[in-house]
Formats: sequence, C-alpha cells, structure tokens
Amino acid sequence: MSRHIDEFKLVVGSMAMLGIAVSALVVVPHMLLSTVRPPAALKPYTEQQLRGREVYVANGCVYCHSQQPRDPAQAPDFSRGWGRPSVAADYAYDKPHLLGTMRTGPDLFNIGVRQPSVDWHLGHLYQPRAYTEGSTMPAFPFLFNEHPGPPAAGEKAINLPPQYAKPGVTVVASKEAEDLAAYLLSLDHSYPVLPADRGSR
Repeated sequence: MSRHIDEFKLVVGSMAMLGIAVSALVVVPHMLLSTVRPPAALKPYTEQQLRGREVYVANGCVYCHSQQPRDPAQAPDFSRGWGRPSVAADYAYDKPHLLGTMRTGPDLFNIGVRQPSVDWHLGHLYQPRAYTEGSTMPAFPFLFNEHPGPPAAGEKAINLPPQYAKPGVTVVASKEAEDLAAYLLSLDHSYPVLPADRGSR
C-alpha cells in the first residue's frame, strides 16, 4: 500500500512541476506578448527573403550566429556595432525565431545595416576570408556556379578580390545564394523602439 502511495505522490508531484514549468515558460509569456504589435517600420518578409531564410536555416547559420543583441548592462553588444537591444516586437514576422545561442560569428540582427551591399554578401558567402581576414566561417561554394568566359545575360556574377579570383572563370550566384543575400540584407532593425504597442486582436 505504501508503495502505491509513493508512486501516486511521485506522479502528482511530477505533473505539478510540469504544470508550473509550462505555465512559467509558455502560458505567461504568451499572455504577456500576444497583443504586442510589430513596429511600424518593421516590414513582413518578401517571398525572396523568406526563401533566403529557408536557405539560412538549411545551412545551419543559426548554429554560429545569433540575432539578439543584449542590453548594454549585460554585454558590450552595442559597442560591437550590433545595434540596440532587441525587443519582442522585432520578431513579429519570424516563425520560427532564429535567436541563436552561439556566437562563433557576429550577431546578425542588423547585418543589413552594417553590410548593405549585395555584392559583399555574395562574395562573403563564396569565400569569407576574401572579405574578413582570419574568418572561421565555412565557405559555401556549392551555392555558386563557375564557368569560363564572361557572365551570360541575367547572371549575377561576383567580383572577388584579385588574390581569390580565378583568371578566365566567372563565379555566378545561384538563386539560393541570391535569396540568402536578400534575407541577410533584410536584417535591419535600426528603427527606434517605442514603448510596447499593445492592443486587442
């Protein structure tokens, strides 16, 4: 009998702990944030940017890059040039969220502001060390095509620094590379943050 009572207490205790955890981590945050509206300056992703976001996820970029600058009281992210601390409303159109937990590379919350050139992003994806000396980021040459001679009409060729260029060879960005660059350029959260705009749905 005592054994059954102990098992019952264990089950009830486990369910109580699970209920508390779900309430604290899911229910309460949902109640607090469900009416937060996106800032007026934050625009939904375009179809190309959404495709690029899928390429970002598929290639594991989130494992080395975060998208959540922290408060200056917690970390020197602002002095690193990563922008103001992020707020919940900044992620209104992000599903799933790509906050990231590792910073093998820099935070990308505002990479579209820091590097507003599509040519830079494409070249950097093809060969990171051509643009950032000593970078540990892997190259993504499989997102590009190479062929001899000049680019054909409609092709987006990248211009590499001379020491990385292949004489007589044109490096062309694939659709996936262009989409990924478009997504990275869309990461611009430089607009000012006002008090949370809450309203009924």
